[in-house]
Amino acid sequence: MSETVARERSGHTAAADGQYLYVWGGYVSVAEHEVFLPNDELWLYDLETGLWLRRGMSGTVPPSLSGTCGCIVNGLLYIFGGCCDDGQTNELYSVDLHDGAFSWKKLEPQSGSPPSPRDKLSCWVHKGRMVYFGGYGHKLRSDIRDPKSFAVDEASWAEDVFWGWSSETHEFDPGSRRWTEPQTFGRAPAPRAAHASATIGSKGFVCGGRIKETRTCDVFCLDLNSWTWSEIVSCSVSPSGRSWHTLSPVSDSALFLFGGLSEDCRPMSDGWLLDLETRVWARKEHPHEDKPRLWHSACPGRDSDVIVFGGSHDYILLVDKAMPGLHRKPFQCVSVPDPVFTTQAEARCGEPDQQNITEPIQNRPVIRFIRSYCVTLYFTVSLIHKLHVLTDDITVSSRAAIYIN
Repeated sequence: MSETVARERSGHTAAADGQYLYVWGGYVSVAEHEVFLPNDELWLYDLETGLWLRRGMSGTVPPSLSGTCGCIVNGLLYIFGGCCDDGQTNELYSVDLHDGAFSWKKLEPQSGSPPSPRDKLSCWVHKGRMVYFGGYGHKLRSDIRDPKSFAVDEASWAEDVFWGWSSETHEFDPGSRRWTEPQTFGRAPAPRAAHASATIGSKGFVCGGRIKETRTCDVFCLDLNSWTWSEIVSCSVSPSGRSWHTLSPVSDSALFLFGGLSEDCRPMSDGWLLDLETRVWARKEHPHEDKPRLWHSACPGRDSDVIVFGGSHDYILLVDKAMPGLHRKPFQCVSVPDPVFTTQAEARCGEPDQQNITEPIQNRPVIRFIRSYCVTLYFTVSLIHKLHVLTDDITVSSRAAIYIN
């Protein structure tokens, strides 16, 4: 029997468009081995019926990836970058979500040069174009022109190839297939990866992430018309530093931050609302703060909903990344077994594919999907926002593997 819900995962791509949430890629750990999830399938979650649909994919299928950057532009899902078995990549793929064929295309640039290979980056969509920021990846020594925009990881290099964190901004126009690196103004954020980003109108926001050996929760805004950076300095107590968290727009003047990995490598479950007009952070308490989550996805839904899917939590072990490009020992964590915000639950159950399960029966997760876990949060007097948390395992946890970066 085939699976009827998307399997637990971390480091995946998720994007919402119209009636559906689309989920692709990522990975888990099975029997202490890293397992990329199939690259030739796309999962659709119907926001109206609460059902999962699986669609097989064809064409020039991307390699199995984690940490890629995905977005939807004019009905096409684009993924850029990410990490596969061969390391970071800078390839760009697209798939039409509406023609029913679900056939991948690899997009070769007609002009300009793509960013260097990287993963754990972010992107904004503006005027039909994709704007990419940051990430962790590698460059040739001769290509490192500005140390302010590429911070070398002193522990990761091989001959003339250096790994590090980026603060570069690159734009891709899918119409002309042209890459550009626009000149920006103002003080740009420090190079970082595993940060969070969000778009409101013509402004792109960046929050936190890993900067060398530290994690921060600073907030910067890039005006996507003038290419001018500005820092949003908080007028209140701010969330602690973190990476692998999410940032979602919930109104024209508010951003919602959730989860992540703390400065001392603890998975987190706190929620914060940033009022962009007053520059005040407000902590949003909830009854499931014992259910941390990191490297999940969070997508704006309808009516200011935030749709959270996947991610990992629990035990964190540091990794040895002194040998880039080689197999690195992962730290172990556990796929989130419970919803974060709960007032009502309606479960839809399916059974996993017996042929693809290698774990002992007693350790196998019970696959369940929670259709409408939600709570009403009063973020302002006049606005009601709901956080919907999707999970496919509400009783028994299963392991997932991710790398520190």
